[in-house]
Amino acid sequence: MARIAGVNIPTNKRVVIALQYIHGIGEKFAKDITEGAGIPAERRVNELTDAELIQIREAIDRDYVVEGDLRRNVAMNIKRLMDLGNYRGLRHRRGLPVRGQRTHTNARTRKGPAKAIAGKKK
Repeated sequence: MARIAGVNIPTNKRVVIALQYIHGIGEKFAKDITEGAGIPAERRVNELTDAELIQIREAIDRDYVVEGDLRRNVAMNIKRLMDLGNYRGLRHRRGLPVRGQRTHTNARTRKGPAKAIAGKKK
């Protein structure tokens, strides 16, 4: 099993698909990495040589922010917004949708399960 950026990537999948198991690498970055390393699109992870694996690892370490560092950056950005006390930070703090979605009827994912209100029967 190949281990890249602290993640065990599946061995029987194509390299472009397997790289997407790493947090911070999507379809475009995975294609860029494989093209940069000169790996054909139909190649599978278990067919990679050690040199190719090392080349992929170095490309990811050099050019991309992934996994723990990326999660830390996102968490710090959200914490910064909350500390500033601006509108987006307040929405994060209250656990409500941040990007302008309606909350009168929907937003159950952010708000959690509906809570009953005593005396409201309409």
